[in-house]
Amino acid sequence: MSETKPSSQPLLTPYQMGSFHLAHRVVLAPLTRQRSYNNIPQPHAILYYSQRTTRGGLLIAEATGVSDTAQGYVDTPGIWTQEQVEAWKPIVKAVHDKGGIFFCQIWHCGRYSHVDYQPNGQSPVSSASKPISGKIGLPNRKDVADFSTPRPLKTEEIPNIVADFRKAARNAIDAGMFFNLICGYADLKNRMFLMLLQLLLFGTGFDGVEIHGAHGYLVDQFMKDSVNDRTDCYGGTLENRCRFAVEVVEAVVDEIGAEHVGIRLSPFSAHSEAYDSNPEALGLYMAEALNKYNILYAHLVEPRVLNSQTTIASGKSLIPIRKAFKGTLLAAGGYDQNDGNKAISSGKADLVVYGRLFLANPDLPKRFELNAPLNKYHRETFYTSDSVVGYTDYPFLES
Repeated sequence: MSETKPSSQPLLTPYQMGSFHLAHRVVLAPLTRQRSYNNIPQPHAILYYSQRTTRGGLLIAEATGVSDTAQGYVDTPGIWTQEQVEAWKPIVKAVHDKGGIFFCQIWHCGRYSHVDYQPNGQSPVSSASKPISGKIGLPNRKDVADFSTPRPLKTEEIPNIVADFRKAARNAIDAGMFFNLICGYADLKNRMFLMLLQLLLFGTGFDGVEIHGAHGYLVDQFMKDSVNDRTDCYGGTLENRCRFAVEVVEAVVDEIGAEHVGIRLSPFSAHSEAYDSNPEALGLYMAEALNKYNILYAHLVEPRVLNSQTTIASGKSLIPIRKAFKGTLLAAGGYDQNDGNKAISSGKADLVVYGRLFLANPDLPKRFELNAPLNKYHRETFYTSDSVVGYTDYPFLES
């Protein structure tokens, strides 16, 4: 992109996020696309992500399952098998070849599931036995059913789920982390040689992971008191309800390093009937807990976003959490270009995350630079299985 005056386009100014030099502050949101057949990333994702890559731009991959019990949607990608890891490599390489920075969002759906998604038809797991009301789409894409009643995880089972997140983080980084560690001790000439050797011999790994701790999925199910009615050390007090989230963060940081770890949080939302009676306290507690681990970033959803279909007028703000958290803060939640520029210029956020606008405008940073008109997104094609329509067919600006 050409140079833009910071005063007029704060979104297009550079930002140093840990060791990552970002050329602008427009981030691709982790958008579930349901085109990873049988939970395996597909070659068509190479084009999808590379279309939305700019040199020095940050992309967050769609939510990616940490295990075979983590599923709740048809054809969402996983990263718990070697086949899945290998399938991700050319996608990540395509982003890196264009100079992008790529993080993998790792998740567990918890009670947002049905027995048809679970190994051997077992019950989904959660913090408690409360099911979600309403209907869930089934793996055949034709039928819907009631959400299955979840099984509360036993206290002694929780370390196994934490280990799944740890393994997923390792798989996401894959061969890349080993060479990153070596490169840290090499001089510039040798570092460049090692990086080239990595690409030639081992493929490449994601630059980091984002733990999905938002939107009513498993980590959020532990944090929110509308769901978590446990009486053990993972329930009751705010500290106990956040214990699982903190343990996942600690395990992932221990595995791949804090400089490669982010987390997404939505303390104010009520996705999938997961809400909290004191979201301000929840957000502040997590901000302070995360500071102890020096993670790279926190990705916060605006209080106005109630769920995926509903926004509300809210007098609440992310600013107290922003002031408490010491790392990079990403803000998401229905931002347009003007709102994004204001968020950066006011110091409310360091980076702004765009979902639907980036989906429909693969060259979104360029359009912002030129103040060009935006393509309209087509909601009816968000979650189809088509490998082109609503996926890679949104037009770029004409040269």
